[in-house]
Amino acid sequence: MKNIKTYIAGHTGLVGSAINRELIKNDFTNIITTNRKSLDLTNTAEVQKFFDKEKPEWIFVAAAKVGGIHANSNYPVDFLLDNLKIQNNIIESSYKAGVKKLLFLGSSCVYPKLAPQPIKEEYLLTSSLEPTNEWYALAKIAGIKLCSAFNIQYKCNFISVMPCNLYGLNDNYHPLDSHVLPALIRRMHLAKINNDSQVTIWGSGTPKREFLFSDDLANACIFLMSNYNAKDIGELINIGSGHEISIRDVVNLIKETVDYKGEIVYDTTKPDGTPRKLVDSSLIRNFGWKPTTALAEGLKIAYKDFLNSKH
Repeated sequence: MKNIKTYIAGHTGLVGSAINRELIKNDFTNIITTNRKSLDLTNTAEVQKFFDKEKPEWIFVAAAKVGGIHANSNYPVDFLLDNLKIQNNIIESSYKAGVKKLLFLGSSCVYPKLAPQPIKEEYLLTSSLEPTNEWYALAKIAGIKLCSAFNIQYKCNFISVMPCNLYGLNDNYHPLDSHVLPALIRRMHLAKINNDSQVTIWGSGTPKREFLFSDDLANACIFLMSNYNAKDIGELINIGSGHEISIRDVVNLIKETVDYKGEIVYDTTKPDGTPRKLVDSSLIRNFGWKPTTALAEGLKIAYKDFLNSKH
């Protein structure tokens, strides 16, 4: 199995690079990657030609257009259309090329805004989405359902996983288009080096979130691909740390990690997003998997990576 031909779509991103590291760590020797210059994943003909030529056996679909509240709100067409094109092309081409197994990376934002907590896989499509990221969520829901449809109609072995909020090595630290943890790391670091007296945080700080180190997610993905099939799992499976923390508390943790000495101010005129989001990961835990990286430890690794990055 270590020689199985494996294609990682999106290998330069947060999740894709973590999957690549984990595969190498576990002695997988036949890994294929592409970049945007060599393969435009939004181009159907190019993707099909690539699959016909390479004939990969395992696929990790980690390629996506991602971003935080600001990016989702300002670029709805990009978040919906680009993600639909990317995932449709890869999933359909995988079927046509006879791929043995595919893992599609979703997001916990696919669940309803006010879903009961912790969020079970069965809560998908039971009520309205969080408006601040609905375009990305709608695309991901379509990907989940497309994988499910191929499993039903063509007996494929396509797995969909829903991770909680992620952070880690090779994250996106763009000042407007990044997710909450990398955005906070950047903002706190800049405040520190600029000797700013305070940092302003969007929202009240009261919402609770669950964070998972990206290498732990990668470990879970390879664990599932190596040991389980879509029929064992069902339509989708949650992957989380099992621990939630308020934005206020995680801000204080980042402040400590960065060693910023100023004041934290909360701008309550800005949106909070979903009030609470903890996924129920009991299904994968019952299979025998659990994460190993505590948030405080992971943040230290992430901050060091940020310092070494071109931010």
